[in-house]
Amino acid sequence: MTIATSPSRRTFLTLTAGAGLAGVAHAADTPTLPARPDMPAQELAANENYWAKIAAQYSVTPAIHNIENGYWGIMAAPVMNAYRAHTDKVNRENTYYARGAYNQDIEKIYARLAIFLGVAPDELLLTRGASEAMQILIGGYKKLKPGDAVLYADLDYSAMKSAMQWLADRRGVEVIKIDLPEPATRDNVIDAYARAFEAHPNLKMALVTHVNNLTGLIHPVREITALAKSHDIDVILDSAHAIGQIDFDLSALDVDFVGFNLHKWIGAPIGCGLVYIKKPRVPDIDRFMNEPGAEDDIRARAHTGTLNFAAHLTIPDALDFHEAIGIDAKEARLRYLRNLWVGEARANRDVQILTPDDPTMVAAMTSFRYRNRITTEENNAIMRELAEKHGLFTVRRTGPSTGDCIRVTPALYNTPDDMARLAPALGALT
Repeated sequence: MTIATSPSRRTFLTLTAGAGLAGVAHAADTPTLPARPDMPAQELAANENYWAKIAAQYSVTPAIHNIENGYWGIMAAPVMNAYRAHTDKVNRENTYYARGAYNQDIEKIYARLAIFLGVAPDELLLTRGASEAMQILIGGYKKLKPGDAVLYADLDYSAMKSAMQWLADRRGVEVIKIDLPEPATRDNVIDAYARAFEAHPNLKMALVTHVNNLTGLIHPVREITALAKSHDIDVILDSAHAIGQIDFDLSALDVDFVGFNLHKWIGAPIGCGLVYIKKPRVPDIDRFMNEPGAEDDIRARAHTGTLNFAAHLTIPDALDFHEAIGIDAKEARLRYLRNLWVGEARANRDVQILTPDDPTMVAAMTSFRYRNRITTEENNAIMRELAEKHGLFTVRRTGPSTGDCIRVTPALYNTPDDMARLAPALGALT
């Protein structure tokens, strides 16, 4: 992601747990993050000495080799220490803090996130996760009338598919589902949306996923959005898995409505999501249950109640850690780990790899499927066997129109040895 920070902050930042707000953390308890070597990201991706030092920032169970890190991302030590310190502070100061200084602190966090994303603070709204963020956008999108149509794809997130279907009852619209091609390429994915946009002139809104959770495919968002706008279709973008995993410029995507997750690839505590709405478009999303506030006040689009104050206070600490490594190096490392197992697994004729090797269309996450095993039961059995016989934790995914699959997702604490276990295990399963 393109962010406006200085090179020294981005590459040589020394982290302490006190790098968050109000100096509440215990710096003596926090390890120092190693300086990033001065080399291109692609070269750094294979520098095991550096990544071993990064991996040492994570406390990971020895019970199993976890290569299913797409659910949520564990906190690195500096982030965890800061979270503990913020929790202590909030618990100690109680409502005196929550009704006082927290209001100023949260605005500082919005300012930090705005710089990170290259947007304005009043275009952002913190939530408990990407699902809540997307439900606010989909459920609140009010530029629909009976007879209009909305569109989603088979690879979109299941809860978002449900939200789109719900619009049929809430808004009286037609709900159109498309199946994305397999194997996917940049051109055939764009073409799938182009054909749908042409075939349905009543389309007014489309859900698009940036990096989908089922196969890990990176969708060509900028091209799809340009096509949508040429047909007067608004795009609501699910960017839960993109932020912190891949480098992108939000402004270049030209999307007005986006939902993010900060506890996946950014590594903030669980309970941190984010809505982005381009300022002139805020009135196109309903205020939540007549929430008070100006028509263009994005904060009136949710009323979550009492949030986990400490989790949100820890967001700057997670951004510090993320930025110290650099998104270019992080993306390159994750893709490097992915390619280690995929390259060998492709030689197995019984295994389908469900993402291309095109680096513009895949990063960490990739799913596979055995050609003759597409049911939920069969893939659950594969998942169990990988865990019980080979010590590899993965996850079954249901949703692609062509059948169930198994998702593999490395994290920064994984090693080449972890990934090297998978292809032989797949061979033993066939």
